[in-house]
Amino acid sequence: MAKSQQTWLKKEREKQKQKDRKEKEEKMQERKDKGKDGKSLDDMMAYIDENGNISSTPPDPSKKRVINVEDIEIGVPKHKPVDPADLIRKGTITFFNQAKGYGFIKDQQSQESVFVHINSLLEPVKENNQVTFEVEMGPKGPSAVKVKIIR
Repeated sequence: MAKSQQTWLKKEREKQKQKDRKEKEEKMQERKDKGKDGKSLDDMMAYIDENGNISSTPPDPSKKRVINVEDIEIGVPKHKPVDPADLIRKGTITFFNQAKGYGFIKDQQSQESVFVHINSLLEPVKENNQVTFEVEMGPKGPSAVKVKIIR
């Protein structure tokens, strides 16, 4: 009984394979027939418009933009050299704790509070002193360095 069932499965598999081959040949013949009277090159052409979308119409030459190769930046933008005079800022010490060795300076230009550590001072300071300083980015944000009292 197992032998007859096995031969029946073999026959079914063979029928399925032949059916699949026939369907494949029909599809192939159908593609060949369509290919002969197919589309022209202009019908198959696709264009990209000024917004980057694919369209079937050619782009309008009046909307063409000229882009300089030098203006294209890939990755991190190039930094322009900074004038050292722009780095020096003025401000007022709003809080300074001598015991703990830190405080804050209110920047006159941006009105932001900038952290200052006692190691960044060039001379001893007190609250409400007018100072000049440079800003550097520390691990927790901007911090003042090279702090001097304005005389």
